[in-house]
Parts: sequence; structure tokens; C-alpha cells
Amino acid sequence: MTALPELPPSDRVRIRFDPDGARPREVRVPAGATLFDAASWNGIAVDSTCGGHGTCRKCRMRVVEGDVTVSRLDPRAFGPEELRAGWRLACRARAEQDLRVEVPPLVTRPKAATVGVGRQVILRPALQKRCLTLPEATLSDQRTDLERLRDALPDLELRVDLPAIRSLSRALRAADHTVTAVVVDDVLVDVEPGDTSGRLFGIAFDLGTTTVVATLLDLATGTPVAIASRLNPQQSHGADVITRISATMTDPTALDRLTALAHDGLDQLAGEVCADGAVDRGEVYEIAVAGNATMTHLALGLDPEPLGVAPFVMASRSFDDLTAADLGVRAHPRARAYVFPALGAYVGGDIVAGALASGMDRDRRVRLFIDIGTNCEILLAAGDRLLATAAPAGPAFEGAAIRCGMRAAPGAIEGVKIGDDDVVLQVIGDVEPTGLAGSGLVDAVAAMVAAGLVDGSGRLVAPDAPGVPPGLAARLRQVGKERVFVLHFRGDDPDGDPADALYLSQRDIRELQFAKAAISTGWQLLLEEQGLTSADVAQVLLAGSFGSYLGPAAAVRIGLVPDVALLRIVSAGNVAGEGAKMALLSVRERAAAQALLEEVHYVELSDRADFNDRFVERLAFPV
Repeated sequence: MTALPELPPSDRVRIRFDPDGARPREVRVPAGATLFDAASWNGIAVDSTCGGHGTCRKCRMRVVEGDVTVSRLDPRAFGPEELRAGWRLACRARAEQDLRVEVPPLVTRPKAATVGVGRQVILRPALQKRCLTLPEATLSDQRTDLERLRDALPDLELRVDLPAIRSLSRALRAADHTVTAVVVDDVLVDVEPGDTSGRLFGIAFDLGTTTVVATLLDLATGTPVAIASRLNPQQSHGADVITRISATMTDPTALDRLTALAHDGLDQLAGEVCADGAVDRGEVYEIAVAGNATMTHLALGLDPEPLGVAPFVMASRSFDDLTAADLGVRAHPRARAYVFPALGAYVGGDIVAGALASGMDRDRRVRLFIDIGTNCEILLAAGDRLLATAAPAGPAFEGAAIRCGMRAAPGAIEGVKIGDDDVVLQVIGDVEPTGLAGSGLVDAVAAMVAAGLVDGSGRLVAPDAPGVPPGLAARLRQVGKERVFVLHFRGDDPDGDPADALYLSQRDIRELQFAKAAISTGWQLLLEEQGLTSADVAQVLLAGSFGSYLGPAAAVRIGLVPDVALLRIVSAGNVAGEGAKMALLSVRERAAAQALLEEVHYVELSDRADFNDRFVERLAFPV
């Protein structure tokens, strides 16, 4: 947490934060500090996807006592009534006097994929327990405790540290020489008194930029025990990896904060799954983590700045001899950690885990693996060759940079159908819609293209354009100088102010165009690298939480994925999490993950002279 500068009391102001559903917090900060900084300094969660730069307009707070000047950005985020009620963007609201502020609830558990496409594996975990009854020492057999243990495990060449020797000596004498050796790979993690061989657990983590998922596994049987997910607590520092890297470049204390937030998120989920599964944390002897290169660097406290500037260099592709404590996870005191290796700065361990789970290297068919997010990773399997690349899609799919966008949580529109005179919305939780999720954005634009409301260039048509039904024409409105299409009138009042409705703006459609153009340029160039076309693609795997809820028909309609038969497009779900589980269940699968580093050829899009021209070509919607 950043230390506040030492100032005399007269140069400080008092702010009382009233977070929704939490106890009020009163803090003192330097006069002139923004509400966003004041909250961040004091550990108060604020919804933000741009890291406080004023571009996402998500850090909404309501000043209920005191006064804060309206900034030039506030009228773009709030209607006149909201401004009069005290609503302000926290990153632009400066506290010049004592204030009381209401903080809306932060969605910490967005709708997320917790399972995905995987393969059956032969159960052979790196973690094993051996119950042994060792002979007691005698005057004629004065072997040390450790020598007797090693002799009882002739098939293992153990590495043993001092804490393990301490536990060995205590356990032998506490349990009449019947003990259980706990081994991960070749490391003696512990020696426990008695026979505890039936209790061995591990936790698999998918450390995503937006969402973190944890699965507790019983490694004696290979079955999942409990699963939990939550929003990545680093969200307040930006929705995408570039914003978080930028935060560490501009603030020398940001790296420590981001590392601490990563640790808090992983540890909280570990506690949840252990509680749900009635497992003591001390019975978790190993964890596996699949994350992109930036998330991995931040979780390990490594400077991510080289990842954000050419030539995009990682500190290391893989990490050996890690413990759970290195990642902030409270488990057995000497629990080990396996972190998936990365192919490159923008094709990280999560993609290696996904490729492992989906068997991209085990199929002769032409297959595309597309993990859609702020940074979109793409794999092409073509015969005996694997190609990979990354495309800068931006945060549109996470609801950021979209005027009425939000994360996939209750109240988010996730599906849209447009008829001749009506719009039908599918809303998470079957409640009043409050925003538009990424899948709803794609659905809406695809439906609008099909209905003739958006032309091939991405331009919203005029209400009096030929062929526009009257019921839909009434939804084509103006907000300021920008044309919008209203998806939902609040209070079902079509005569209300369109600025108070849920709508898609012309700028929102452009944001989606840029994202889909970057992604489609990526897979198109990989296909061309192999002399292939879209017609050659036998299967498209849509990975990640967003890919799980994306409608294949809508994805094809806007040109986000190749135009193939819809049955060939498969929602692969949380394949990174499945890969992390496989790494805990089988040492053979870990070796296969390491082998992928040598098998995959990485294609750097930013190094191609024709990328910009190809990107512009892919902006248009197929009509």
C-alpha cells in the first residue's frame, strides 16, 4: 500500500467512504487528492478498467456530503439528474474539503467458465505419499534417521532440506516409527506421523487477467473436490496487461501492490476451496498456476516492464523450485508450486495449458484455438506444425471502453435478438438489465448487421433509411452529437431521455470492429503462413470465459472467426484451468507442456510490414 506524504493536519481532508455492503471507512488524505487515489491508498475496492486514467468511466462514486467540482469528463458519464445527485468519476473528483462518499459494490464474482475441454490422463501426480515402518536404531545399526528413510525409498533420489529432517525425527518417535513420507518430484516435503497416505491434495489455478479460478483436487483419486472463482483483484489498476505494465512504469510502488493483490486473490480462493471441501490447508502440498506472462511476472514480483516494450523480453520462460509461498498461497509450509512455461511475452502459460488440455499437438486436422480477451492468443495446428501469435484486441470484450458496458454479472445483457419491430434481451440473472456484457455486444452488433441497422463499414444507418422497420427506427436516437441504438429503455419509457437508456453508440461499434479486425487478421495470417484458407479449418476452439458464452453464429456473422459450419465451432471453456489440473494429475502431462515450447513456432504480428494493411481490410463486417 502506498504511504501517504507527511503533511500538517491543515493540509489534509477527511473522507468517509460508505462501500455498499461493507463497513464505512474514514480516512485522511492530502487536500486535492482524487477519490480514486484516496480509495486505493486505503484498500477500498473501486471498479476501474483503465487504472484511473479517465477513459473507462467505471469508477463511479456519489458524493452525499460536501461538494466536488464537476470535471469535464463527468457529463459524458452521467446525466444531468445524476450530476445533481452528486455522482462523479472518482479518478477526476478532487477532495478539497471533508466529504462523505457512497461507493457502489464491486462485482467480485463475474460469470466465468470454471470447466472446459480436457483429456483423460493417467493418474501419476508429482505428489506422492509413502507410508513406511522404519526399523528402530540399535547399537549394531546406528544409521541416521535420514539414512533409514532413504534406504526404505530406493527408487527415489531425495533432495532433503533441514525442515524436512526436523519433521522426520519428530514423526519417527511420535508414531513408533510408522510414518508417511510426502514427496513432490524428488523433494521430501514432509514426514508425517502415522499413515496419512489417503490425504493428499493440490490446487489448480487459472490466473486470468480478468478472472481467477481455483480447483481443489484429490490427488489420491484424481477427482475435483471444490471449485471457486473471483474477479482478479488487480482490476483497479487496469483491465488489460498493458495498463498494469504501465502502472509499474509510472509508479515505483505499483509492482509491490500488484504482487500483493495477486497473492491475496490466489490465497483467498485457496481458502474458499479448502473450506468448501473440508480440507485443511496443511493437506495441500502442491499448486499449479496457468497464467499469461504478465500475470505470472506480477504474481512472482518480477518487473513486467520489458514485456511491454520492444523487443518484448520475459525474465524467464519457466520457473523451477517454486513454493506455494512464493505465490502468496497459504498451504503446507513447504508446498511446491508448478507454473506453466510461456511461449512468449504475449502467448503465455495459460495458452500452453490450453493447448495441452485440448490436445492441439495430438490431432492431424487443421484446428484453430482462439482465446478471446484483451490480448487474444491464437494457435493453429496444421498437420505436424503448430503456429502461435497474439493479437491486441483491447478491452471491448470485457465491457470496458463500451459506454454501457459491464462485466458478465447479474444484470448484464449477454444475448440480443432483433426482430422486425422488437428487441429481445437475454440478461444474466433474469433481472432488470443494467449494462452490456462482451457476448451481448457481439450478439447485438451481429443482429444489427443482419437487420440492416449497421452497414458493412460499421456505420449506424439513419432512422429513415430504406428498409428500417418503424419499431427499430424509433430506437435509432441521438445522444449529444452521436447516433445510438437503444437496446433497453429504463422504466420501459420510449419517450425518456436516450442518455438514460442502455444503448450501443457508434463509437462502441467501432471499438468492436477494431477488436475483431485484430483477431481475424491474426488467424488469417497464420492460415496463410501454412498455405491454408478458412475452408481448410476443421475445428475452431473458442477458449476462456468470454469464448464460453460467445454465440458461434454471431462470431461468424461479424467475421470474428472463420466462416465455417457452426458445428465446427466449439466453446472450449476454461481450458487453461483444465491444463493446470492435468499438470497436478500427471508428470507426463507436465513433460508434454514443456515439449510444446520446442514444438510451437511463434509469429510476431508487429514485425510484419503488411499487418496494418491487412488489419484495415478486416475492419468491415461481412454483408
